[in-house]
Amino acid sequence: MRRRPPFHARVAAAAAFLLLLSPAPTSQLGLGAAIGAWINGAPPPSTSATPTPAASSAGGQEEYLALQALKAAITEDPRGALSSWQGGNVCAYKGVYCSASPDGGAASVVVAGIDLNRANLLGTLPDAAVAGLAHLTFLHLNSNRLAGVVPDALRGLEYLTELDLSNNRFSGPFPSSTLLIPSLVYLDLRFNGFSGELPPELFAKAGLDAVFLNDNQFEGQIPDTLWSSPATVVTLANNHFTGPVPATYGFAGGRVREVLFLNNNLTGCVPEALGFLPSIQVLDLSFNALSGHLPGTLSCLSGIEVLNIAHNQLTGELPDLLCDLRRITNLSVAFNFFSGISQRCDRLAGRSVFDFVGNCVPGRDMQRPQPECDGFPGEGGLSCLRIPGARPVGCAEAAVSVGVGVGVTVGGLPFGMPGGSAGGAVTVTVP
Repeated sequence: MRRRPPFHARVAAAAAFLLLLSPAPTSQLGLGAAIGAWINGAPPPSTSATPTPAASSAGGQEEYLALQALKAAITEDPRGALSSWQGGNVCAYKGVYCSASPDGGAASVVVAGIDLNRANLLGTLPDAAVAGLAHLTFLHLNSNRLAGVVPDALRGLEYLTELDLSNNRFSGPFPSSTLLIPSLVYLDLRFNGFSGELPPELFAKAGLDAVFLNDNQFEGQIPDTLWSSPATVVTLANNHFTGPVPATYGFAGGRVREVLFLNNNLTGCVPEALGFLPSIQVLDLSFNALSGHLPGTLSCLSGIEVLNIAHNQLTGELPDLLCDLRRITNLSVAFNFFSGISQRCDRLAGRSVFDFVGNCVPGRDMQRPQPECDGFPGEGGLSCLRIPGARPVGCAEAAVSVGVGVGVTVGGLPFGMPGGSAGGAVTVTVP
């Protein structure tokens, strides 16, 4: 049966969930900037060319026909969002933004963007509407009732940088046409009905900065290419992914800052490789079925602010160094089977930063009943790969310069996989 997180656990990861709850496009996202921009659910300024909502030119005939095709595909417009879409001056249409032609074509002014967010439109997004808007730099259609498949014609939008189709009723497999948009920076498909497996090419797409796929029906294993992505923000929460957390990593400049895996069906160990993400600020692995001991390499996450591993099946003692992370503001290990914590973690608990309720720590309040702890099979024979030695691989050695891939060799065998195309692979050898 699919498990849904209770409210009290969601509060523990409130900073991460702000990335999930208010669809609104942006790019070059940082934790503070993203949260600040999305609290009110309003889209921040586009990073594309600055268009104007009304211009003296009426735009081209092809654009007029495309917009009329979009209007014809809408069967309900309860807020009158398209009531102004009449006549030949498309730049006067509400939600349509025009700008100077980027290619010096016959039309001096072209349709550069569409923003129909939160219009509650019912209908579809036809290929004819997309194909005739060749100069779009952003397409914002979140919080409507658009259904069907995503049009294949998106692949022809060479200037498109922001695509927000979140909070609609789109379905079908991951829209591969989006991978062929050459300038795409921001991709938001949250809160739809997409299903099937993710193509590995998604995380290999150059230039992509933010990928929001949470609250769909995606399944299968998460591609190993995830850690080679140039994206800074990736949300995969509330799907049906199975298998392990990807352990193959390539720093790709160390750009990734926020990754949400929560509420899937992930199994296996927390991989050592997660400790080698130099820029990570938010990492949420909660509400899965991860097991084994936590790797000591997590203490290398010097920039981490939110780390949530609650509601898994993790065992052993919590690594001391994990509670010494200097920037941590929310560390939740609640509802696992940890058997011990250190005084360092106690200090975090006193500051309401650390949540360890529902574990098996003797003599502590709000822990599991002892019979439940005694009856838990633990790792059940599962062998978690752990780098040998008294300390994790040196954090400073892992924090290499931007664009250089990193590999770790354990006993002469590669651990993970070098990534990135710039520079060479730097190998940290552990005897």
